[in-house]
Amino acid sequence: MAVPLVVGIDGSEASLEAVDWAVDEARRQELPLHLLHAADTGHEAPDIVTAASERARKDDPAVRLSSEVLHQDAAHALVSTGRNAFALVLGSRGLGDLAGLLLGSVSLAVAAHADCPVIVIRGGAEHRHGRFGRVVVGVEDGEGSGTAVQFAFREAHLRRCRLVAVHAWSVPVGNPGPPGLSGYALRALDRAPAQVLADALRDSAQRYRDVVASSEVVEGPARQALLDAASDADLLVVGARRRHGHVGLQLGLVNHAVLHHAPCPVAVVPQI
Repeated sequence: MAVPLVVGIDGSEASLEAVDWAVDEARRQELPLHLLHAADTGHEAPDIVTAASERARKDDPAVRLSSEVLHQDAAHALVSTGRNAFALVLGSRGLGDLAGLLLGSVSLAVAAHADCPVIVIRGGAEHRHGRFGRVVVGVEDGEGSGTAVQFAFREAHLRRCRLVAVHAWSVPVGNPGPPGLSGYALRALDRAPAQVLADALRDSAQRYRDVVASSEVVEGPARQALLDAASDADLLVVGARRRHGHVGLQLGLVNHAVLHHAPCPVAVVPQI
């Protein structure tokens, strides 16, 4: 039995937009869709589940749909359910969040603790409904991006769209290196930025030969490079390393920035 794609619902417009996105993703991935609503005991809201179910079936009458109400904290319910899910899909803000927040507290908590990919649905309709034909993945030096790259290639393959891999780099402050070398040459004393990208993409590019992939090496802050690249993307994919000796993931400043400011849906993919 296929593990489901799980979408968190709370009656907010953001959660209904997450349902729309999740229906399309479930169709692409050929997965069942599971609607999850967390509510305090005595505060059940069956109309929330009904409205989300009707929305999903309107989007795709053939969707394999199930639903569940759990009487527990929303973040805990989602993280627990995510242990047996393909991915968790969440709106960027919920009903309980204060006006002006860029990202809801539940979405951020789930992204930092889930064992599966978490997709936070952001941006306008053109970004949410795949009108750009472009998936962007952030690649860091080291092992933190491997699973994210695989996820991004699969998305591009199923969407039949282009993939853009972005690697940002900068010379460490206080480490000028030998005189006369350019910044790129200094970075290459460790490993050339272009080589970082080539190494990260090699295996997935061999597996998904139909995907047209390009690479962008940017000198500067990674958060700005990814936000710029996401301006005309349908999905931004970033990796997250697991915290050694602690529960959860190392989201880091870059992932926090894109979760709060990206103009398109963001997938946070834990490194396996």
